[in-house]
Amino acid sequence: MTTDEVLAGVGPRLRQMRKEREVTLAALSEITGISVSTLSRLESGLRKPSLELLLPIARAHQVALDELVGVPPTGDPRVRSKPIVMGGRTHWPLTRQPGGLQAYKVLEPKRRQEPDPRTHEGYEWLYVLSGKLRIVLGEHDVVLTAGEAAEFDTRVPHWFGSTGEGPVEFLSLFGPQGERMHVRARPKGA
Repeated sequence: MTTDEVLAGVGPRLRQMRKEREVTLAALSEITGISVSTLSRLESGLRKPSLELLLPIARAHQVALDELVGVPPTGDPRVRSKPIVMGGRTHWPLTRQPGGLQAYKVLEPKRRQEPDPRTHEGYEWLYVLSGKLRIVLGEHDVVLTAGEAAEFDTRVPHWFGSTGEGPVEFLSLFGPQGERMHVRARPKGA
């Protein structure tokens, strides 16, 4: 549905809502502070709706703005992406929108590699689903196992990959602008 089609449906929806509530244009005008002629033009489609006009009408009818506008139903939320193979790793994008925070499921094959730490703008969060993930971050060289997570500023020299003992499957959240991921965990014993 195009924006023009959505906007074209607002006027009839406003009229129907007002009539269902048995409210006159004069009464709605008094409640909202919008002139009778403006309300009439909105309902007939001769005036384009704006937030300044719709917000007081929504308040007067005690409905969400979405109900006045008739927001189309949300589409299928599932992300169906094709795997991408880069540098021997298979990445499944889990986000659809370009830019901003990106999520990936990653499968690193069993292989032993010499770490080659790199830096770039951003912030990364990793969560191991299965296998063992070796992370070299600055002076640290650690191995994460299933259920463990790590987060770091990607401006610190870093590298991650298989320990060479088997494949590793992990989730990666990456914010190119350096957004910090906030993960809330329940405290132990709670």
